[in-house]
Amino acid sequence: MTATRLAEPLRVPFGRTGRSVTVIGQGTWTMERDARAALRALRRGLDLGLEHIDTAEIYGGGAVERLVGRALRGVRERAFLVSKVDPARASRTGTMRACEESLRRLRTDHLDAYLLHWAGPHPLEETFEAFETLVAQGKIRCWGVSNFDETMLAQARQIAGDRIACNQVMYHLRQRTVEHAVLPYCRRHDIAIVGYSPFGAGAFAGADDEGARLLSMIAASHDATPRQVALAFLARCGRALLIPRTVKLAHLAENGRAATLRLYPEEIAALDRAFPLTAPTGGVPLW
Repeated sequence: MTATRLAEPLRVPFGRTGRSVTVIGQGTWTMERDARAALRALRRGLDLGLEHIDTAEIYGGGAVERLVGRALRGVRERAFLVSKVDPARASRTGTMRACEESLRRLRTDHLDAYLLHWAGPHPLEETFEAFETLVAQGKIRCWGVSNFDETMLAQARQIAGDRIACNQVMYHLRQRTVEHAVLPYCRRHDIAIVGYSPFGAGAFAGADDEGARLLSMIAASHDATPRQVALAFLARCGRALLIPRTVKLAHLAENGRAATLRLYPEEIAALDRAFPLTAPTGGVPLW
């Protein structure tokens, strides 16, 4: 058997951009509810190497972007910063305006990636044209989509070709729908998968069943925690980036150490059985 810990955290390519990002990052949804804890957590996360910080203009009506901007004051260069445009605003001119507003709230002159939060009422051609203009202006480094299934991705690629850097989707042990078609599609076309809610939006800690017991057993054998094992399982393909949200410093430390954990094939197989991939129901789940 090989070692269960890597010397350095696993890094994953961010699509075809030529950049790689530490496999575990930081989500920010609802962080406006405790601003002081959020600021402390975001800064501590950067110290732990959780460089990928994901936010969106709709989070707290812009309040979360302002928090992130405060957290990154003086350390912006250490972060891989991602935000998302509200689909209701994602016309060509609306996207341009929304990006400018996000940049002001985030106190930065550029985003490392800018995403369409989900498919909305505006033609993708308009949104993507705006993204390309923003790239040309140096205001974003790359762009992608969120909550797209494989059919929507194919439609997007007909318009944009290989310009789509990532697809952000819900992904956790009890919701592995994206493994049917979305993840394979993204692998084939070098589109990074970014998994949000990797602990199931709060359901993880309260689980008390065979799967939870298996997580605990595997964790004990690695001197790890069940949360770390769950993240390591989701990252097993080497293509998925994960953005758990937490303001708890203990959980941040756990998340950071999960980026160096490697599971044995038999452990992956056991988890695959305990958290089975259910039949596809069409589309991708939204939070």
